[in-house]
Amino acid sequence: MNVRLTWVQPEDLIGHELRQAAEDGRDASAVAARWRAAGGSPAPAAAGASAVPAPPHLRALAERLLDELAALHVPLSPAEPTSLPHIRRLCPDWPATPAASPAPVSGASPPPGPPPAPTARPAPPGPDAPGALPAPPAPEPEPPADATARLHAAWLGRAAGCLLGKPVEKLPLPAIRALARATGNWPLTTWFTAKGLPPALAAAHPWNRRSATTSLAENIDGMPEDDDLNYPLLNLLLLQRYGPGFRTADVGRLWLDELPAGRTFTAERVAYRNLLCGLEPPFTATHRNPFREWIGAQIRADVHGWTHPGDPAAAAEQAHRDATLTHTANGVYGAMFTAAVIATAASGTADVHRALATGLTVVPPDSRLSRAVRFGIATARAHPDFDTVADRLHTAYGSYHWVHVVPNAALLAAALTHADGDFSLSVCRAVSGGWDTDSNGATAGSVAGLLAGRPERIPDRWTAPLKNRLATSVPPFDGTGFDTLAALTQRLTRQEAHRT
Repeated sequence: MNVRLTWVQPEDLIGHELRQAAEDGRDASAVAARWRAAGGSPAPAAAGASAVPAPPHLRALAERLLDELAALHVPLSPAEPTSLPHIRRLCPDWPATPAASPAPVSGASPPPGPPPAPTARPAPPGPDAPGALPAPPAPEPEPPADATARLHAAWLGRAAGCLLGKPVEKLPLPAIRALARATGNWPLTTWFTAKGLPPALAAAHPWNRRSATTSLAENIDGMPEDDDLNYPLLNLLLLQRYGPGFRTADVGRLWLDELPAGRTFTAERVAYRNLLCGLEPPFTATHRNPFREWIGAQIRADVHGWTHPGDPAAAAEQAHRDATLTHTANGVYGAMFTAAVIATAASGTADVHRALATGLTVVPPDSRLSRAVRFGIATARAHPDFDTVADRLHTAYGSYHWVHVVPNAALLAAALTHADGDFSLSVCRAVSGGWDTDSNGATAGSVAGLLAGRPERIPDRWTAPLKNRLATSVPPFDGTGFDTLAALTQRLTRQEAHRT
């Protein structure tokens, strides 16, 4: 019996790296010819590993060819750098850092920060009165109720959008539409269900085998574990342990301490393997990692935005430090874009269109991700029917893998634009467009939850099944409520404001 560990088999990585080379402009024709001539197969279309292991000589060849591909010149590098200084130089509209808050007026609550230095108070009357005593530390002010409520809605939105997309993850767009139509749920308005589904259709388009038992309407009982929720939890731990000045190496150290390897996928799994092999950032992101421009870093970006309300530049810079453990170029831009969008929405003063426009200011304008996001927004504005929007995006970006960040960022931007801030429309459009359904649903739900501003403004059909309970293998959060997570996120937000 063979253990086919997904996303790390060299004979599968080579096919993905050849596709990546075609996307970033490298001439890999000679390498591809050698691989085919030796009997090598293309990468699996959807799964993380091929069905059977390659013979030893083919695996060894794949490893050599991966290194040869890494040495090829990348023509798109000048327009798609990874280093933050180079990214900033290419972004003419990089957002300004907000001005410091003015001093509080008389009677106003002091800004978050350490308690004031002890001061003397008068001694009580009497001959035996002691000398002056230090005053007790002033109590820390309560967090703003509206800010905590907004974060609560964002956590709930992220969970609900993720859960909506889980049963149809990996399915092609026509299958998603057929399954929903057969149960009277198209255009998508609520959870997927197997009730009333014709057996032949269920056999032709099986639900995601890992998710159906916990994410179909009839099976939901709280929020099941998902990497789209695990990573925000890890980033809460990251900020608790290392503060907002964390380094990329600290992200890797935290993962080794707290994240089970089996809960990682694509670029995150490769980077985890590289850490165990003794590599350090930035090589964790580049060594034999054909998934370095996929969606993984983008799904880790929410906390960076949540904890920087109104400061998209700081959110993007923090997301960059996180993302470069595992990703390069467009994979990093996806995280920076999402963090900036969320930071803008978290301010409570911007609509979804301003948030998306701000997100674009931290992405190099000639990059593939920037062009894809702009295309998604323009397509959504041009067509009132979202099925038409999704079809046009699939025509334009169907050559990409379904987990790649470029098509998914285009779809996310299109869904949010088309929904115009409405929560249900945001998550349903993001999921109904296909590709990485749970990740897109999660990010759309996070943004739309922030825009809703309060949990009670999200329809009860999305929040009640979550039962204020989240399952995870990230200690110590298993079983934690979303209200508790919101309060913790708000405390970290205030700590970051003080430190910066």
